[in-house]
Amino acid sequence: MNKTSFRLDALESPDRYKLLSGLIVPRPIGWIGTRRSDGSNNLAPFSFFNLVSSSPPTVLFSGGRHPDRPKDTVALAGETGVFTVNIVSEEVAQAMAVTSERYEADVDEFAIAGLTAVPGTVVDAPMVEESPANLECRVVEIVDLGDQGVSRLVIGEVIALHVSDEVLDGTRIDNDGLRAVGRMAGNTYIHTRDRFALP
Repeated sequence: MNKTSFRLDALESPDRYKLLSGLIVPRPIGWIGTRRSDGSNNLAPFSFFNLVSSSPPTVLFSGGRHPDRPKDTVALAGETGVFTVNIVSEEVAQAMAVTSERYEADVDEFAIAGLTAVPGTVVDAPMVEESPANLECRVVEIVDLGDQGVSRLVIGEVIALHVSDEVLDGTRIDNDGLRAVGRMAGNTYIHTRDRFALP
């Protein structure tokens, strides 16, 4: 098998992104809800997201910067110390894509995407009512990555879960009912319906 080798420190940032985001697939999508100090809502998807521990229950996501400011979601999670993760199913994938656009810092993406914001029961951050499951999280730590915090890694502890009865069987999730989607590269997403088992 012939392989082309790359030294990542010799590549421009867009090329690093294309290679890495094309290889690390499929990636789960963290649809992150935060609230501004004036009470307005913010919602944005992050495919640099994952569950990293169940004890303590820990998730993380990372975001870069807009040309003129840090990503709103990362900044708001840092300011408030809380956020929600909303699972992206096939039914809400189009709305998720709408919230991925770049908007001014004071825009409510819930309203633009026609979504219902419901308050967290434990944290002061909005959840997507239409999502089949929501996680309420408390920020544990934010780590700057790269020179001058080009990207910021947000580590959060999950302190409450809300799961649709339609996808819940005791404490097991019915993946056929959840119909989660994942992120590939570019504008490509993937269904999670085609699965196989290995003993």
